[in-house]
Amino acid sequence: MSSNNLDQLYRQVIMDHYKNPRNKGVIEDGSLTVNMNNPTCGDRIQLTMNVEDGIVTNAKFEGEGCSISMSSASMMTQAIKGKKIDDALKLSKIFSDMMQGKDYDDDLDLGDIEALSGVSKFPARIKCATLAWKAMEKGLADATKE
Repeated sequence: MSSNNLDQLYRQVIMDHYKNPRNKGVIEDGSLTVNMNNPTCGDRIQLTMNVEDGIVTNAKFEGEGCSISMSSASMMTQAIKGKKIDDALKLSKIFSDMMQGKDYDDDLDLGDIEALSGVSKFPARIKCATLAWKAMEKGLADATKE
């Protein structure tokens, strides 16, 4: 597939998650709630998660922001559901490496998340893409302290 066609496909995936976000909402009995914002562009997110026996059993988000931040939050919540805390954090590390243009473990199927790989070419947008992931890392770090 040509680079142009791949970019177009990735744009479509990002816009689909933006217009039809997965896991949008609040878990009323969410054991973990993290609020974060990106003051440079105004993106903000509230992430709620349930963690039971070291596994993320549910994750939802509310917030407002650009298509990159909101679609990234949608993709992230999909990706971490059912994952062990360590695996969710490993996925976050891989995502962070991808955003920074570093080599990352591409043996792992990232699914829709791979559509965000082009963000690394736009340094001003990296914080948009990583906002939800940073919220997840903070929430899971708090969960492991308890």
